[in-house]
This record gives sequence, C-alpha cells and structure tokens, in this order.
Amino acid sequence: MLSVRDADRPDWAVEGRDWPHREASRFVEAAGLRWHVQEFGRPEAPALLLLHGTGAATHSWRGLAPLLAQDFHVIAPDLPGHGFTDPLPDADLSLPGMARAVAGLVAALGRPPVVVAGHSAGAAVLARMCLDGAIAPRLLAALNGALAPLPGAASLLFPGMARLLFLNPFTPKIFAWTADRSAAKRLIEGTGSRLDPQGVDLYRRLFARAGHVRGALGMMANWDLAGLHRALPDLTTRTLLIVGSDDRAILPDTAFTVRDRLPDARVALIRGLGHLAHEEAPERVAEVLLDEARAMGVLGA
Repeated sequence: MLSVRDADRPDWAVEGRDWPHREASRFVEAAGLRWHVQEFGRPEAPALLLLHGTGAATHSWRGLAPLLAQDFHVIAPDLPGHGFTDPLPDADLSLPGMARAVAGLVAALGRPPVVVAGHSAGAAVLARMCLDGAIAPRLLAALNGALAPLPGAASLLFPGMARLLFLNPFTPKIFAWTADRSAAKRLIEGTGSRLDPQGVDLYRRLFARAGHVRGALGMMANWDLAGLHRALPDLTTRTLLIVGSDDRAILPDTAFTVRDRLPDARVALIRGLGHLAHEEAPERVAEVLLDEARAMGVLGA
C-alpha cells in the first residue's frame, strides 16, 4: 500500500506514460533506494554519466543523450526525490549525502564512468564525487554548473528560504496545485531559456506532483555550495565549464571565477542560450563536449 508521501510522487504509469525514451528506462535498487535509470548506446562503449539539475529528471537529456550515445554508453538516472526515483531521508539531503547515494548507484551498475556531465546542481554532485574519490573520470563537464555560492546576500537568504518552505508540509502541495503550463513556462523563461511545448509540459507534469517539488526544495535547502567552492582547488579532474551566455539562474561570469580556482579547466561559452542550454540546443552542447573528449584522447579522432 502506498504511503501519502509515495502517492504525492510522480507515477510511472501516469506522468511516465509517454516519458521521453521510455524504452531506455529501467528501475534499479541501490543505496537503499529504487532508482529510475535510462541507458543509451552500445554496452561496450566508454561509460558517460549524466546528472540533471534541481527540479528536473531524465527528460532533461531527451535531446542530448542520443547524440552522446553515438560514442558513449550513456547512463542517466533521476536524482533522489526527483522524477521516479525514491527520496533520500531528510538527514541525507546534504550535497555529500546526495553524492554518496549516486556513488552507490554507480557501484551497483558496475560501469565506472570515463566522462561525467552534470547540469547545474548535478555538476555539484559530480564534483563532490570526484573530490571524495567515489569516481575517477577523465573529464567532468559542468553545464551551467552550480559550483559557487549565489552572490551577496542571496547566498544566505536563498538556502534559508528554501529550508523554511521545505519544512512546511503545505508548501509542496500549494506549489503543485498552481503548477499549470503557463507557470512552468514562466519559471523556465526566468532562467533565460525557451523550450518547445513538449519540454514545458514535461516540467509541468513534475511540478504538479508535491513529492517532486519536495525533492527539489530539499536539495536547495540542505546544500553548502560555499564548502564545495572552497574545495575546488583540490579537484584535479579535467573540467569543461559549458556556459549559456543568457543564463539568468547562474550568471555566466561565475564560470570564469570557478575556472580560476580549478587546477585544470576551461570555459566554453555558447551564445544565445540560457540555463537549460542542453535542452534548447542539444546538438551545440554535444559538439562542444565531444570535441573536448576527442582532444583528450577519450574518444578516437
């Protein structure tokens, strides 16, 4: 029997009925959670792990994953509390806690990634995993990565506000009740991105479920990006910072500040795209990432 909390989460038979690349989906038990995972490409190809950002799910990779799968075996899970993956206990909602959970999934799958790519908060999870020695990829690609605190007072106010909303049991339900297509469209456009109607509808489906909203708020409320930012000089993994020039969620200038703290990194600025650049123009993002992998010798020329 489903608990009230389970009933508030996206349902694979309802929200997932025509999920992008549904045929690539499976459910995996790992780290005490049931994960929704999508896999693309030849099993014998080098493994590439994709992690979406806060409030998203595997649909975020609907355009990019098939392009990368021409050269890689792509693994893309829903993060805990997002999409169709179980939530973490509240005590484990920190960035290290999320990183440990994803590391448990990677270990269960038995495919150590050669390349990892994360969008926004997903990039922070991957950076933490690299710093902790949970993975040892040759390349980390951060797509509009959340690798630094928000500027000024926002760095203190935003997590605190998210925590207050997270602790209020009514907040996710209220948000879900008001999450129609126009609200989802406004939220997306507020990040500097414009998606096609299918892309907007997929976010609307997720936002309409209080359990998914709670998972997103939990991530924002319990993370210490200042601690990650301080640790960046110890991140020796080659890092490619892919940035949309029109990103309003994480200002593009932040990437250059992050680059200067990393031992081995470069910025690739893609003009005319916002925070969801990989959804707006997946072919442009794929080209930048694959060119870097080839230049490093991860792939053949």
